[in-house]
Amino acid sequence: MDEVYSLTDAISRMCREEYDSVLLNGNRIDAKSGVVRLLQSEHILDAMRDGVALVDSDMRVTWVNESLKSWSTCEEPLGSPFYSLLGGQIIGPDFCPFHTALATGSPSHSTIQTDDNRYFHVYAAPLTHAATDSASLVATVSDITSEILQEQKLAAIHQAGRQLTDLKPDEIFAMDTQARIDLLKDNIRHYTADLLDVNVMEIRLLEQSSGNLMPLLSVGINQEAADRQLYARPQGYGVTGYVAATGKSYLCEDASQDPLYLQAFEGAASSLTVPLLLHDSVIGTINVESNKKGAFNEADVQFLEIFSRDVAVALNTLELLVAQKNNAAQQSFEAIHRAVALPVDHILNDAVNAIEKNIGHDPEVVEGLKRILQNARDIRRVIQQIGQRMAPAEALPAGCTEQLHSKLRGKRILVVDSDLQVLKDAHVLLEKFGCIVEAAHSGGEAVNMFRNSRLDAAYDVVISAVKLPDYSGYQLMLRLMKITDPVPMALMQGFGWDAGHSIVKAREAGLHAKAVLYKPLKLTQLLNVVELILDQHATEAV
Repeated sequence: MDEVYSLTDAISRMCREEYDSVLLNGNRIDAKSGVVRLLQSEHILDAMRDGVALVDSDMRVTWVNESLKSWSTCEEPLGSPFYSLLGGQIIGPDFCPFHTALATGSPSHSTIQTDDNRYFHVYAAPLTHAATDSASLVATVSDITSEILQEQKLAAIHQAGRQLTDLKPDEIFAMDTQARIDLLKDNIRHYTADLLDVNVMEIRLLEQSSGNLMPLLSVGINQEAADRQLYARPQGYGVTGYVAATGKSYLCEDASQDPLYLQAFEGAASSLTVPLLLHDSVIGTINVESNKKGAFNEADVQFLEIFSRDVAVALNTLELLVAQKNNAAQQSFEAIHRAVALPVDHILNDAVNAIEKNIGHDPEVVEGLKRILQNARDIRRVIQQIGQRMAPAEALPAGCTEQLHSKLRGKRILVVDSDLQVLKDAHVLLEKFGCIVEAAHSGGEAVNMFRNSRLDAAYDVVISAVKLPDYSGYQLMLRLMKITDPVPMALMQGFGWDAGHSIVKAREAGLHAKAVLYKPLKLTQLLNVVELILDQHATEAV
């Protein structure tokens, strides 16, 4: 008679040797409970969500629970090779987990991909103390399809993010700004539709100063919704306004029951909206829509949030490229303008002086000089127009937009000074805002320029140095008053004392108290003074 003290040892002994009978000592509580557990174990394993199988040393299945049986592609799992249960292929990390477990006596694991693109994790452990001829290993199998697909989707999102603006250097230089924007839109449209399986989407960019959400990209949205004016506000401007205001994603599972939702297209049933974040600041929103209720889940929220950060970086990169291009264009334009502006001024001065000398003597010469005068001004206008195309409003200094100084566009400014650097600065600073700037080097030239400008287009503002080679700024003002009164004038001085008290005398003669500039010229002060004179002159004209 053999005596053992555990059910496991008893089963192992009975598998190796034949016995006529088995006696269970009922006085032992652990034996009773062990029998109960033994009788219940198969039902417990059948109730598990994961698959469980016993495998012999030949890798054949000797028992499976219900979960693994339901996943099996074999009509009869028992007796079949384990790998034939699920089909497909082993994709690692251990390509022989059962052999490894038997050879090392330690558990091993691997992943199987089935022919229908499902993924199972297999964990094989040797039955070291309970091995029998019919069971050398126990295998547990978990369905990890959702985890693997999510990992693949995340990898695809990161790859898509890298490819949003993936262009070779020669391709970038061959494309203008609009072409780059169109490329980015196409890539966003393509990757969003591919990754989230959606055909309706909208991207809006946030204008920080006003809170306006400006449409950048709209696909599948009806025109009324695409043209809808939205602001970054928690209430009153739909889900998009809420997301832009709070920086929080919003999952609308049932559009018909959501008080924030604004219809984007006929039949819309659910939506997902996330903020475009750059350095934790909201720069816009991205919104996807579906005609099915509950079309999006928390995993989709995660996917779109990750992708939206790549979109934000791509948009910022594009903006930096545009700014860099505009800055380079602005520098090129300024270099050309500095080289041409003063020689053109000399042509204008010489033509005007010649006209003054020939008036009343030779009408044909005067007409020819007027044509030269007009052609010189046309040259300047063409250069300025080219510069505006090369360096649009984005290249203007921060805080100085064309909209804020729109009244300057087309205004004719005469700058009088013998200092060539002042004349260059005036050209560069004022012509960025659409002013037409001409220069004179002395008071006498300025009088001639002013008198002849009235033949075609009078100067709107005259900016004169206090000290000129021939006389003072105040004396120039008195001479100009004989041509027009009042004179739209400003005076500028360098550091030092105004020995002739030109500014005081000019103010007594009608110069605006604030119409004084200081050298070197500063953009903000220059713009403010010019606009001040324009406003004053417009009021006096009324």
